[in-house]
Amino acid sequence: MKKLSLFSLTLLLLVATSCGGGGEKFTKNPVDDIVRDMPSGRVFSVILYDMNVEGNFFEEYFHKYRIIEETTPGQPEERITEWYQVSERVFNQHVDDMGMELISRGTDGELVKTVSPPGYNNYVGNPQYGQWVQRDGGSFWEFYGKFAFMSSMFNMFTYPVRRSYYDDYRGNYYGRRGYYGPRNSGRPYYGTNSDFNRSRTNSTWSNNRSNFKNRVNSRTSRSSTSTSSSRTSRSSSRYRGTSSRSRGGGFGK
Repeated sequence: MKKLSLFSLTLLLLVATSCGGGGEKFTKNPVDDIVRDMPSGRVFSVILYDMNVEGNFFEEYFHKYRIIEETTPGQPEERITEWYQVSERVFNQHVDDMGMELISRGTDGELVKTVSPPGYNNYVGNPQYGQWVQRDGGSFWEFYGKFAFMSSMFNMFTYPVRRSYYDDYRGNYYGRRGYYGPRNSGRPYYGTNSDFNRSRTNSTWSNNRSNFKNRVNSRTSRSSTSTSSSRTSRSSSRYRGTSSRSRGGGFGK
């Protein structure tokens, strides 16, 4: 009996290890730490700069962020972080958000946790940094000369910000739900699958787009199948698979 019990225990441990112990390994959302470590009152924005998936049978998920912060008020500076490992839940939650602002804090001290186009919360529409100009039959945002680097940072030379987009965001989305702009040829103006990001050549996602797309499609298919099965069987786990649809929240402060 002792040998049988030892064998059974070993087998159970092997099964638990291979299945992840029946649940996802806890990995803290690095954005929580970024926000926590920001000095009180500092203006900042956190943008999802790049993402990656590694491994085959056991996948690991990674994010890289662009942080724009004002160590000196009125003088935004940027830095690109190292790769952070994130949970599958966090990765799925933001799988459509590459190039988007995940969280920001303005001069009023308020944290905005809904996903938005880069620069829309603290800089676009702010007369301290630029102005709306008329050209080509429309109104577009233009940064002042000393802040021209922000146009490059936010890819606005190729994808300018129309005032109609900004007004739509502020009037209908701000603080409530994520905004991805109008759709063009079936793609949103902003986000992972937009031309705004597809034109990038300096990202892991851009260089591995086909492989990444296959992973995302496979993961989305599995999630949809799991959710459908869960609903059919009236599972008590009501929240499983829904995080990929979330557009805001999820951060600690």
